[in-house]
Amino acid sequence: MTKRTFDLVFAIFGLVLLSPLLFALIVFVKIDSTGPVFYRGLRVGRHGKSFCIFKFRTMVVDAEKLGGASTPEDDPRVTRVGRFLRKYKLDELPQILNVITGEMSLVGPRPQVLWAVELYTQEERIVLNARPGITDYASVRFRDEGEILRGSANPDKDYFEKIHPEKMRLSLEYVRKQSLWLDCQILWKTLEAVVLRPVRAESGHKIDGGPVQEPSHDSDSKRESENQERADEVV
Repeated sequence: MTKRTFDLVFAIFGLVLLSPLLFALIVFVKIDSTGPVFYRGLRVGRHGKSFCIFKFRTMVVDAEKLGGASTPEDDPRVTRVGRFLRKYKLDELPQILNVITGEMSLVGPRPQVLWAVELYTQEERIVLNARPGITDYASVRFRDEGEILRGSANPDKDYFEKIHPEKMRLSLEYVRKQSLWLDCQILWKTLEAVVLRPVRAESGHKIDGGPVQEPSHDSDSKRESENQERADEVV
């Protein structure tokens, strides 16, 4: 089975299976705040081709005019329902449509905005050889990205300095080692990290999950040490 066939089969299956939940979320987003249900942001995809990503809208209308592309946990632009959607990554579910149309994959490097891609080094541009994904190594490790940026005076700058280097390392590693088996592992760990773990944590239960096989690396930098501590229950 090819990766594209895998994506198409499971995306269609997922769309059918999740249709009741998607419909409910459409209603919640619509009644919570004024504006469209979906956010259609411009992202850079495979081979540098731009496309419009599907997300449930989690911010007020014209949020991009009120702040940057990065979103701290305490960002005032986020709506009430938006905070819930972002906590469990439910705002990303509409990207199943991007997978069906071939613009994205279930697993792959997360798509970035144009200004961020323009700052890529030649080596980093290797990630553009793969279809961007709904989830990847970095989505599991940085599931609390908004918390890392909490209180930031310049979220975009802090994102690029504190989060981007490790995210890019993981993205490059995925592109070099990608396989259907690895995709299955990442999909399971994503479900565990962003849904099962928070739910069970709130109910006082523990989760003992197996690790996603991420690449090992040696670094004495404070930033990477902190990142590793955040991911110690995943990797």
